[in-house]
Amino acid sequence: MKKVILFLAEGFEEVEALTVVDYLRRKDILVETIGITQDNRVKGAHDIVVIADNNIDNISDIDSYDGVIIPGGLPGATNLRDNHKVIDIVKEIDKYGGLVAAICAGPIVLERAGVINGKNVTSYPGFGEELKSGIYIEENVLRDCNIITARGPALAVDFAIEIIEYLLGEEKAKELKDDILYKA
Repeated sequence: MKKVILFLAEGFEEVEALTVVDYLRRKDILVETIGITQDNRVKGAHDIVVIADNNIDNISDIDSYDGVIIPGGLPGATNLRDNHKVIDIVKEIDKYGGLVAAICAGPIVLERAGVINGKNVTSYPGFGEELKSGIYIEENVLRDCNIITARGPALAVDFAIEIIEYLLGEEKAKELKDDILYKA
């Protein structure tokens, strides 16, 4: 079974985080929502409170994860970007070729971690200038090797599908599309 981290920080974009968690779990990917403070109750950008599965201080076996996912939202993305433990985990997962995915403002975390050098990336409009080491392209969802980025909340479903395809293959991604009546 594939296993990924999805970080939650105060001010995360609820649609981007929870859509991904839901759809990945439907395809039996173990998604651990990880808070970055001692309180596992994390309030999103639109005042929805979510209880994280675990806390960043309790993660010790980074190499047991197949990837890490960074939702956007403000100040959620900046809170993640400014957390040295988050940055270290993103670097470690990238180092062994695990999935590193970010949506909306989330790619600023990937820039800080130094994992998008020379990679094609996208983000919410206005954040492109903060992704100086990557090759910025205005696409809805982009995959470059192990890096997946997407533009914003309306693309959370497409982002989740791309992650499923990366982790489990095209057939499982198609199964999800059929299950949720997705037509593109």
